Amino acid sequence: MYWLQSFIRNYWHAFLFLSSKRAMKKKSKPGLLKRKGYLWITLILFIISISLHWIFGWYAFKQEQFEHGQAIIVSDYLIEMMRDTMENWQSEFLQLIWQVAGLAFLWYTGSPQSKEGSDRLEEKIDFLINRLDPENSALFIKKLEEKFPKN
Repeated sequence: MYWLQSFIRNYWHAFLFLSSKRAMKKKSKPGLLKRKGYLWITLILFIISISLHWIFGWYAFKQEQFEHGQAIIVSDYLIEMMRDTMENWQSEFLQLIWQVAGLAFLWYTGSPQSKEGSDRLEEKIDFLINRLDPENSALFIKKLEEKFPKN
């Protein structure tokens, strides 16, 4: 009877070992396409939008040259489209940079909008500390304030 118990125990351990290896294999890292999905979608949208911008720009340039009775010169088209593209990017990126950098700066300096959440959270933590250990809470909070001073 002992050999049967030993056999079952060994079989069970082998089964657990192999099933854990299979589970580890299944949890392998996702492929590059899945991991960088946001990048790929953004890149595809960018390529589509820049292509359409240049294609429709070509038709508008051709029409404008035709209306003025001028020859279509590709170098003039390239200069005009680069100028238009840079103007669009400049205005969009300046706006985006201001929004991101300005928000980060205001958050760092502690504007009233950014302090709202941390003050509330600190108040809740102080309340919990007072409830858990009423005798030592004042000393503990004082040590925390010395270690992490407020601005």
